[in-house]
Amino acid sequence: MSVKTNEDLEADYVIVGGGTSSLVLAARLPEDDRSEADWQLITTPQVNRAGQPCNQGAPGKLLGGSSGINGQASIAPSKARIDAWSKLGATDWTWKKLSPCYKKSYTLHWVDQNVNGDSGLINVSFPAVLQDPLSKAWVDTFEGIGYSLTADPFSGNSIGGYSELAAVDYETKTRSYAVTGYGLPDMQRPEVRILTKAMVRKILFDASDAGVTAKGVEAIVQGGLSTIKAKNEAIIDQFNVPVVVENPYVGENLQDHLMSGISFDVKKGVITGNPLMRQEQEAVQNTMQIYTEHKAGPMTIGGIQSSAFMPIIEYHGPNQQEAKQAYLNKFIPQPEGRDQVIRDIYADDNEPTCSMFMFLAQANLHQTGKSFVGQELLPGNFLSLGLELSLPFSRGSAHIASADPNVPPTIDSQYFSNPLDLGIMARNLLDVERIHKADPLAKFLVHSGQRNHLDAFLTDLELAKKYLRDTATAAYHSCGTVAMLPREKGGVVDEKLRVYGTTNLREWDASVFPWAADTIKSDA
Repeated sequence: MSVKTNEDLEADYVIVGGGTSSLVLAARLPEDDRSEADWQLITTPQVNRAGQPCNQGAPGKLLGGSSGINGQASIAPSKARIDAWSKLGATDWTWKKLSPCYKKSYTLHWVDQNVNGDSGLINVSFPAVLQDPLSKAWVDTFEGIGYSLTADPFSGNSIGGYSELAAVDYETKTRSYAVTGYGLPDMQRPEVRILTKAMVRKILFDASDAGVTAKGVEAIVQGGLSTIKAKNEAIIDQFNVPVVVENPYVGENLQDHLMSGISFDVKKGVITGNPLMRQEQEAVQNTMQIYTEHKAGPMTIGGIQSSAFMPIIEYHGPNQQEAKQAYLNKFIPQPEGRDQVIRDIYADDNEPTCSMFMFLAQANLHQTGKSFVGQELLPGNFLSLGLELSLPFSRGSAHIASADPNVPPTIDSQYFSNPLDLGIMARNLLDVERIHKADPLAKFLVHSGQRNHLDAFLTDLELAKKYLRDTATAAYHSCGTVAMLPREKGGVVDEKLRVYGTTNLREWDASVFPWAADTIKSDA
């Protein structure tokens, strides 16, 4: 929507940001390698990651935020991980209260209505390759090694391999994301106005005995300076905007699901996405033609179709509980706070330590750590078996580097600063080696074939650790820098998402779970 420059505006709620959560929030409140679409944030050199900087995710620089450029994977949360918030002090943030909100957010046409959503604005579907032999082999392989899916992933408690949902509209075969689900409908509503090409410079505050009150924001909108006043509240989305209340915890507690994987040579005739990754002209033309004429083919699926929630196989089972406890105690003998919560989750035999996935192309992670795929693509035909660490113990930080909002923040992720992260992930990576040798998946791979790197042949724990130090990168799930905790325990916002020390400034980003709209309405 266009707006006059140097224009002063007023609204009941001012929501800073046009990302995934902002568009959801705007809809809920009225109920009562260089890309212009990516902020291109890079970490400082990571001491425990071969001294290299890493791409700190892919925050979307477009309306819809990261939901407009991500891999479209629709992955269920874990009940234990949601309930952990209440254990840390946010007593209302429990699986019992949040799971109905998750169901409300999406629609799956083929559903178990006790578990899945059927009326949300984001459409999810099983990929068109559900009967693809590789997808079937993935599920059958996990069943063969004793890890068939124990429950629907959206039940909040499952282990094992499964075919993953994608944020793809079943009817149109197009991306379903914050813009299609919330943004476009919002634009038709007179009480919602979305401003694009806008950069907020600062929040405008008034101070009183009652505390600091946000009155609005000052922003550059399409090249001109505008003031946007909030009648009720200012709600901050996307990164951390500095406030006038002193709180040293702002920008701390940064965490991500570290990711790595191995690419394996596949047999002749196995169809993968490598020609498309290399932008081979014939493959691109054929793919576009199939999609245009039939709404079929690779353009109708997300980046990943096959996943698995997995424990460390070495430590899984009733006879291994004592060994697992001893391993965890070695690194965290007297845990407290967040470390205690994570340790207890990992100690549970029904909880995974990683999420594994199959990616039908190569991943060259030794190339700078800025991309899972890499900059220099190899000839040949590969598929990749990857993994993400479920709950990192390591914590980093993200802080402003300048008063100019256009200057990127300084991000130090502190990957593997807690050695337990490296040990857990290395053991799960050795499980990837085990799984690729199991039938029926092994029947699609070249025995002792080429891999993405000479160091990708892993035979022991130390080699796995070295491989991770050279390759692990962000899974694009950065969160936690505005922690919803008691203030004395490092919190920045309370469980109503209000910034401590203010009367009406809310923080709405990936440091909290998406329950803010109803929270705000309940005490507006």
